[in-house]
Amino acid sequence: MSVEIKTKVMKTGQIHVQTENIFPIIKKFLYSDHEIFLRELVSNAVDASQKLKFFAKNGDYKGEMGDLKVEIILNKDEKTLTIRDRGIGMTAEEIDKYINQIAFSGAEEFVEKYKGTEGAEQIIGHFGLGFYSAFMVAEKVQIQTLAHYDDAQAVQWESNGSPEYTITNIEKVDRGTDIVLYINDESVEFLEKNRITEILNKYCKFLPVPIVFGTKTEYIDSPEGEKDEDGKIKRVATEVENQINNPEPAWTKAPVDLKQEDYDAFYRELYPMTFEQPLFHIHLNVDYPFNLTGILYFPKIKENIEVQRNKINLYSNQVFITDSVAEIVPEFLTLLHGVIDSPDIPLNVSRSYLQSDGNVKKISSHITKKVSDKLAEMFKNDRADFEAKWDDLQIFVQYGTLTDDKFAEKAKSFSLVKTTDGTYHTIDELKEKVAPIQTDKDDKVVFLYTPDAEEQFSLVKKAKERGYEVLLLNSPLASHWISKMEQTFEKVTFTRVDSDSLDNLIKKSEEIPSKLSKDDEEKVKGIFEGVVNKEKFTVQLQSMSSDEAPIIVTQPEFIRRMMEQQKMGGGGFYGAFPEMYNLVVNANHDTISSILTKDEAGQKESAKYLADLALLSQGMLKGEALDSFIERSLNNIN
Repeated sequence: MSVEIKTKVMKTGQIHVQTENIFPIIKKFLYSDHEIFLRELVSNAVDASQKLKFFAKNGDYKGEMGDLKVEIILNKDEKTLTIRDRGIGMTAEEIDKYINQIAFSGAEEFVEKYKGTEGAEQIIGHFGLGFYSAFMVAEKVQIQTLAHYDDAQAVQWESNGSPEYTITNIEKVDRGTDIVLYINDESVEFLEKNRITEILNKYCKFLPVPIVFGTKTEYIDSPEGEKDEDGKIKRVATEVENQINNPEPAWTKAPVDLKQEDYDAFYRELYPMTFEQPLFHIHLNVDYPFNLTGILYFPKIKENIEVQRNKINLYSNQVFITDSVAEIVPEFLTLLHGVIDSPDIPLNVSRSYLQSDGNVKKISSHITKKVSDKLAEMFKNDRADFEAKWDDLQIFVQYGTLTDDKFAEKAKSFSLVKTTDGTYHTIDELKEKVAPIQTDKDDKVVFLYTPDAEEQFSLVKKAKERGYEVLLLNSPLASHWISKMEQTFEKVTFTRVDSDSLDNLIKKSEEIPSKLSKDDEEKVKGIFEGVVNKEKFTVQLQSMSSDEAPIIVTQPEFIRRMMEQQKMGGGGFYGAFPEMYNLVVNANHDTISSILTKDEAGQKESAKYLADLALLSQGMLKGEALDSFIERSLNNIN
């Protein structure tokens, strides 16, 4: 089938640019990654298709619509990549307006013209610089286009990457536009099927028009068995097409039209290699004062926070922009998974622009509010279910509390702590519960905690025997979070069960007298200093209850907490706190008194054995020291 050519004309001219160096700038500096050219050109093709649907809906186009799919056709033999659409097409005059005047945006003009009309906001493409990204990878570019108007003349625009161009009348049967890229020698990677598939899956996975990738580089034997002039069976090219996108992803639909299985299916579509289901989701759907849609999923967060990042994909009208959303959402929300889509965020902007843009700040605040409101609602409506999810939510909520003041304020109502008995409380609830017996002499409520109830079993057991509640705080953010809570809540302090003797964990006004004289205390201290590494351990004598252990190893809460914060970052005292411990000797234990009755060798042997036992109970006796202790113990048995 052919179309009559009205007139055979050719037009040549120069593209209207501010500088003759625009093409080197485009090729090298316009985009940080050359693969972006395909996103831009496919977006333009989708834009043209969406415009045609818009015109048809509003009665401005009465012709047949047909299949509006966008095709990407790779021909490795001819070194071409073609982006084809059946959208509105262009006339020679429109090419002159939209292509030859760089930085004039046809999409922006369209949206402005039809502002307030339903559907106009769906136009996503950008003529102008977006189109010229093709020259990052092509030595020559052709536009072959037939406008949707009645009796329109098909034309071809061609340029080799210089300011000169040529427009020629051509034959073209189908309405729409073909952008034909003749790939340059430096960009042959874009002639590989797998590379194009990778880019399309990255940027075009959820575009609102079907995207089909075809290749003419696969050959099969002639089905009729025809032979060529050399007598061999002919090899014929066959075009293989695969649709690579889902034009109607879940976030574009109304929440009322979706079931839980739809959200689960979309999560698997986003993360096909993730086998663990998320805890729950939030569906974002805002149209004032800015446009925002999306679905955010709460994953089960593992201990390594960094592994969780970059799982939110940012889109603009279903065009992928980035998976690095730190400039769009608060830092703690980067732990979430899912999609955010907003046409109010431009496709090609710098990070500094995103950080200062007013719309971006509003979007960030709104998402934070939606997340905190969702958590508060879950806590209020079904606390048992919320508690069941808390162990997986804990890191996320603590991270948000530490890094976002607005979230921290709202999180006070639903942040939980877990006891070693498996019960959950808010800080206010726990404070009220333990205040009668866990208030110290300074009128502060002391929250005792352990990072590992199994490793510190004996310490936890003794604290619970006193009637104390012991919290299980095993989050990698625990030390930072604890400091934040002490600043947030009045007259509250946290103390780890191994930071002091049981009598001193919650200091009361009464003092327990020592059974040893001052001279004997000095002798005992000297004996134990002789059997420990004095650079690592400080020997202290304390008057504890006689039924407490003869020796315990402690580390002051402040020093240990600063050391933990150093490891996680943000402690502010990096390198200031060497690994130091206290070897606390119970002056009131009968075993300690008996040491003084022995000769010098017996004193040293007993002190060494008791010190090793204390270290062993804390998992601190290792290597040669542990081997020596076991050998001595076996010899004593024999």
